[in-house]
Amino acid sequence: MSWKGKHALVTGAGGFIGSHLVERLVSEGAHAKAMVHYNALGRWGWLDESPAKDDVEVVAGDICDRDSVRQAMQGVDIVFHLAALIAIPYSYHAPASYVRTNIEGTLNVLQVSQEMGIERVVHTSTSEVYGTAHYVPINEEHPLQGQSPYSASKIGADKIAEAYHLSFGVPVVTVRPFNTFGPRQSARAVIPTIITQSLTAEKIYLGNVHPTRDLNYVANTVDGFLLAASQPGAVGQTINLGVGREISIKDLAQLIAELIGRSIPIESEEVRVRPTGSEVERLLADTTLAQNVLGWSPKVSLREGLGLTIEWIRDHLGRYRPDVYVL
Repeated sequence: MSWKGKHALVTGAGGFIGSHLVERLVSEGAHAKAMVHYNALGRWGWLDESPAKDDVEVVAGDICDRDSVRQAMQGVDIVFHLAALIAIPYSYHAPASYVRTNIEGTLNVLQVSQEMGIERVVHTSTSEVYGTAHYVPINEEHPLQGQSPYSASKIGADKIAEAYHLSFGVPVVTVRPFNTFGPRQSARAVIPTIITQSLTAEKIYLGNVHPTRDLNYVANTVDGFLLAASQPGAVGQTINLGVGREISIKDLAQLIAELIGRSIPIESEEVRVRPTGSEVERLLADTTLAQNVLGWSPKVSLREGLGLTIEWIRDHLGRYRPDVYVL
């Protein structure tokens, strides 16, 4: 699909994946509209520093407020819904805020989409909804398990998206990214945590180092979003965006240290360990549906993506606090 002349809204556009998606839409010739969370400083998140910011229409609002959502969605053909609270540890402390933002916020987007006859809604899920793998690779039929308030809220959001498609015909595609990483990701995620400590400290402090993750570079994920918005067979589907390879947190830390050129010990720190029943032990994606329905496969490898991420974080270390555990 040609994006020239298309009007696309990205909610959560000031965030990590959202800002990369906005930039890609601009480069593809779309009229990109960005909904960012209103704040008193008038900041647009990562879009403040984006080379594409002058080519983006920015609307500040609150995904939890339907009037804000309605204003942002005026004149839009396609909605990419990424706005969410995402930090798992913080969801233990503020679960109600996750329900409001992730479930009620998604409901607002769906209801306004129904009212306005939006051409397509690409709703963002997460591999965390699967919980610890019952079998691998994990396909889209795998049982869902809310092992944290965050994952439970995302299951709720996915199901309300499913309901609005089945009940009202809202043209929804749910994309389910596995562990996306890359430039601009916050230190609440494991890869920036490892990189910043590897660049500045004498030890890498982590929680449980045995779980495995399926790690996907952000440009690959953005490719999947664009295909989900354009392929006719995607409507009504939930589609994994993963690589189909897993790596333990320990091996990941050792690989990052190797790429940086250091030998650095890894130590478990109790404050970083999740409650036993809440830790997702294994994630490994089955990407068959993404290949067959979207024609999607990841182009950037783990090693290449880590190299690009290390380079970016090295140049932006002042934005991180390597000695502080970020919830």
